[in-house]
Amino acid sequence: MAKKVVATLKVAGKGKEFSKVITMNKSPKTGAYSFRTQIVPNDFVKDAIAGKTL
Repeated sequence: MAKKVVATLKVAGKGKEFSKVITMNKSPKTGAYSFRTQIVPNDFVKDAIAGKTL
């Protein structure tokens, strides 16, 4: 499960070129959930959700 949230970066109006991606991972050992947050360029959002590294 992943959510896409618009990042509010204030770098000379370039904030709309990035998105904040939050992915949820379940630990196979304990069963606990952890969340991973990334700010990625809009072109790589689907790769970040799929778990591919940039």
